[in-house]
Amino acid sequence: MKFFAIAACAAFVLTAQNSDRSVPIENDQVKVLKVTQKPHQKTRLHKHDMNRVMIYLQAGTQTVEYPDAKPSLVKWKAGEALWSPKVGMHTAEIDAPGPITIVELELKNPGRKVALPALDPLRVAPKLYKVEMENDQVRIVRSKIGPRGTVPLHEHGLNRVVVYLTDQNFKITNAEGKVDHVKHQAGDVSWGTPVKHQEENLSDQPFEILIVEIK
Repeated sequence: MKFFAIAACAAFVLTAQNSDRSVPIENDQVKVLKVTQKPHQKTRLHKHDMNRVMIYLQAGTQTVEYPDAKPSLVKWKAGEALWSPKVGMHTAEIDAPGPITIVELELKNPGRKVALPALDPLRVAPKLYKVEMENDQVRIVRSKIGPRGTVPLHEHGLNRVVVYLTDQNFKITNAEGKVDHVKHQAGDVSWGTPVKHQEENLSDQPFEILIVEIK
């Protein structure tokens, strides 16, 4: 299990023709950018003043070059999350067969100690939820739920960003019995607040997400 994957790679400071960039979420805790970057397009010289989480929707590599240091190579798998600390001036260039979409979370706060609820999903359903990495700012959890699978009543105690690696077709029932039918497409990003609920995968396909809990 990889707890701290250090990625020097950067969000992209690019001309419009080289990337497709949006900001699906921004609040007092996090700014989320979704960037689709063409391969073999070097960024301008830039820096990042915040620690970040980088989630890659396709596999690839990136060469990062610094004015006063040796270049570094970052490699990732499709659906992988990497921790990227704030970094000084650099350029970056992706090498991949096609465009790479990255969901980048810029973390605005230093983090804090948190107490997990009694119904934390890793306690309630440890076969369905696994910690990818954790530090004082975030806990990143990967959830895999099988076709027609269910998750018993559990509680998300923190605000969180959810990145959908597959399509979602779920029935979600909260602690008061209210039922919602929730759908997302692979690549979608959503914001979630603390909640207690149970879930059912209505699809005949497996479901996978990455949950970035903000401390």
